[in-house]
Amino acid sequence: MAQIRLDKYLANAGCGTRTEVKQFLKKGLVTVNGVSAAKPEQKLDPQKDQVCLRGESIGLEEFVYYMLNKPAGYLSATEDSRQPVVLDLIREKKKSGLFPVGRLDIDTEGLLLLTNDGALAHRLLSPGKHVDKTYYARILGKVTEQDCRLFAEGLDIGEKKKTMPARLVILPEGGYGDEISEIRVTIQEGKFHQVKRMFEAVGKKVIYLKRLSMGSLKLDSGLSPGMYRRLTEEEIEKLRQNQ
Repeated sequence: MAQIRLDKYLANAGCGTRTEVKQFLKKGLVTVNGVSAAKPEQKLDPQKDQVCLRGESIGLEEFVYYMLNKPAGYLSATEDSRQPVVLDLIREKKKSGLFPVGRLDIDTEGLLLLTNDGALAHRLLSPGKHVDKTYYARILGKVTEQDCRLFAEGLDIGEKKKTMPARLVILPEGGYGDEISEIRVTIQEGKFHQVKRMFEAVGKKVIYLKRLSMGSLKLDSGLSPGMYRRLTEEEIEKLRQNQ
C-alpha cells in the first residue's frame, strides 16, 4: 500500500471527519510509532507504521461489512432530506463510502447488508449471478399450490420479461386468521417492489414483508429491528465464495 497522509488515514479508519481529525492532532492525541504527530500532511506507510489515537492503535480497514435488521420506516439510502435512512442507524463512526447493498422498501424489514465494498455489492446484485434472496411474508388472501406453480413458472408483473422462477412455500397457519397466509419466497432478482408485484399478479396483497437471507448471509435472530453488527470473517468469506 502506498504512503498516505495522516489525516486521511485517520478519517478513512473511521476516527472522524478531516476537521475532527485535525483537532485531534492539534491536541496531541495522535502518535505515529510512539512519537507525537501534529501535522495532518505527515505521510506514513499503513503496512509498517503504527498509529495511535488516545493511546489506542488505529488499523486501516479497507472494507467494512455490517448486518442490519432494518426496521420499517427507514429508506435504504445513504441520505434523504425528508425521510430517515438506514445509515442513521449506524451509531459508530461511519466509514467513507458506506452504502446499503440493494434496497428494501421503506415498510419492509429484515436483513440489509451495509458495506463500502463496491465490487462485492455489484456481484451480489448482478442478475447473472442468481443470488438467492429469501423473504417471509404475510399475505392478504389464501395462497394456494396453484400460486406456487405460477411463481415457479415466472410471472408477468408488467415488464418486458416475466420474472425468473421463484420458490414459494406456504407455511403452517400461525393464528392470523383464514384470510391471511404466511409464506416464504425465494427470488433471484431485485426488481422494484418485486415480491409485492408478484403477489398482485395472482390477485393477492402483501401486508408484511421481511427479508431473511441474501446468498449465504442469514439474518441474525439475536438482532432486534434497528440493531446491527459487523459480519464475521467466516460470513464475509462465504459471501465471496457464493457469488
